[in-house]
Amino acid sequence: MKKYIKYVVLISIVVFAIIFSCEKKDKNAPKSDTILEGNTSILVDETLLPIVEDQALVFQNQYNAKLELLPKSEREAVLDFSEDKAGIIVLSRQLNKKEIAVFNQKKIKPRTTPFAIDAVTFIKNKKSNDSLIALKDVLDFLKGTKNNIKGLVFDNPNSSTASYLCKLAGIETLPTDGVFSYKTNEEVIKYVSQNDGMIGVVGINWISQPKPNMKQYIEKVNVLSVKGDDNDYVYPTQENIGTRKYPLARVLYIINCQGYEGLGMGFASFIAGEIGQRIILQSGLSPIREPSRNIRTRNQIEKK
Repeated sequence: MKKYIKYVVLISIVVFAIIFSCEKKDKNAPKSDTILEGNTSILVDETLLPIVEDQALVFQNQYNAKLELLPKSEREAVLDFSEDKAGIIVLSRQLNKKEIAVFNQKKIKPRTTPFAIDAVTFIKNKKSNDSLIALKDVLDFLKGTKNNIKGLVFDNPNSSTASYLCKLAGIETLPTDGVFSYKTNEEVIKYVSQNDGMIGVVGINWISQPKPNMKQYIEKVNVLSVKGDDNDYVYPTQENIGTRKYPLARVLYIINCQGYEGLGMGFASFIAGEIGQRIILQSGLSPIREPSRNIRTRNQIEKK
């Protein structure tokens, strides 16, 4: 009997040791990514998806890395970010004090990198022949004042475009009267292209760099020039966005809370670097810094 008890105890110790060693191994297991290699997920504000897709494609072609992009509304993305569903996020704003405090409790300091200047744009069906709009009229409409605006169409009530205009209007949420929302920017563009008089609110990148299946709808809408505090109506050209002359220009950020030297650092450095800034320049957005240009000089003119 004593031998049996000793045998059981010995087996228990061995099993406990194996379990403990496995737990310790899992806890100290190597990360799935380094700065330029491995796999990771990135939460992306759906409004900003086209430019992030372009960046991710080039980054993955240059390095042994796989980036899984998770497009969501701004509110959903930030919520998932705080719940550690991904350690990297791309937003049109920085984290606020409350959001930063969540990561401070985890002893993680968010690393924020600005990389581009984007624009919130208003679009309208070409049948209306309208090309101008005053920002004040839009904000008054959101606050409940009736004017010449028939209706506003947003991608999502939780999107960054919705929260951005709500903040400018000084309201908490979008009103229900005359304001409509869909799930994506593509759906907004399609709806406006098929409905005269409605004004869509979308990120400029969905217009400047449309997917092939969206070109037929883009051709049926006008991007409106916007009058802000000045008396001038400003079209969202790349120059007007970069100089902030366009009143609805906003900075884009990649925020890394991985807590270690992983792909968050590598991808942020890439986007803010020479190649990433050139991609932004070609997309129609404005880069944070102007990429360098190589100028070749010749001693004599070649004769053809």
